[in-house]
Amino acid sequence: MRNVLMTPTNSYIEKQSNHQKIPFSNVVITRTRNCFWGREWNTVDIQIALSYAFLHLLALFAPFAFTWDAFWIAFIGNLLTGMLGITLSYHRLLSHRSLKLPKLLEYTFVYFGLLAAQGDPIHWVSIHKFHHKYVDSDNDTHSPINGFWFSHMGWIFDSGYLLEKYPIHKNVEDLTNQMFYMFIKKTYIWHLLGCGALLYTWGGFTYLVWGMGVRTVWFSHITFFVNSVCHIWGNQAWNTGDLSKNNWWVGVLAFGEGWHNNHHAFEYSARHGLEWWQIDFTWYIIQFLETVGLATNIKVPTDAQKRKKLFAISNNTYK
Repeated sequence: MRNVLMTPTNSYIEKQSNHQKIPFSNVVITRTRNCFWGREWNTVDIQIALSYAFLHLLALFAPFAFTWDAFWIAFIGNLLTGMLGITLSYHRLLSHRSLKLPKLLEYTFVYFGLLAAQGDPIHWVSIHKFHHKYVDSDNDTHSPINGFWFSHMGWIFDSGYLLEKYPIHKNVEDLTNQMFYMFIKKTYIWHLLGCGALLYTWGGFTYLVWGMGVRTVWFSHITFFVNSVCHIWGNQAWNTGDLSKNNWWVGVLAFGEGWHNNHHAFEYSARHGLEWWQIDFTWYIIQFLETVGLATNIKVPTDAQKRKKLFAISNNTYK
């Protein structure tokens, strides 16, 4: 299928001529919000900033605490907490209900995601649903129209920005009505501290650095790239009316999440890499789970649904 890059019209360019453009992209920064300086920091913001600072500091010790055992702990941990936890369960399962898993398996995968240190599932899913509802508008949770760094991770340290725009958690009643999700929300930090304590007990400082620091920092930024890079650089195959892009290298590193224009075109789809060459490791796991009878109600777009989202071009695959 032919990929098309959405380019802004001349009227759009003229209208935004007084605004800064993000280099090598068609994205114009129409609003600015201070990520760090010149704004009020509340207690929640400070706590989040300190926790991220600690994890990044821990990761800096990686070259001095390297062992192959520790590396494989981080690698396997990334597959469990990143792919099974965040991309499969937090995102495709809980946020979009793209598939269904047995409750015990759902809770297991979600608990893996909890240990990715990206927040509890109620908060994560709520923020993500608001992103799709207001994508790349003034009400988006993390659009690059506020600047690259704000879309990447600046918004995380600005709880005031979120509270002023969204009735947090009002869009995830399916989760707040379940005791399991409320429990891990209220006890979130203790699970992370317990994970760190187990790693330190098991392998000392080396395991703590790689199993907690490197693992969480690595996949946090991979996830953030989906929010920032995949709304700035790449190409568009579908007419979604937003800035979402397909970006191949984010697609590989984020276990398929980088095919972001595909995702915004078909939010409900369990498959993000819609072409055979679009690597989507999370989809491969879902297919395996379906084969062994553990994944059901798997949603993917039909050819008719794809035709509705195509740009007005000729010689496309689904014509």
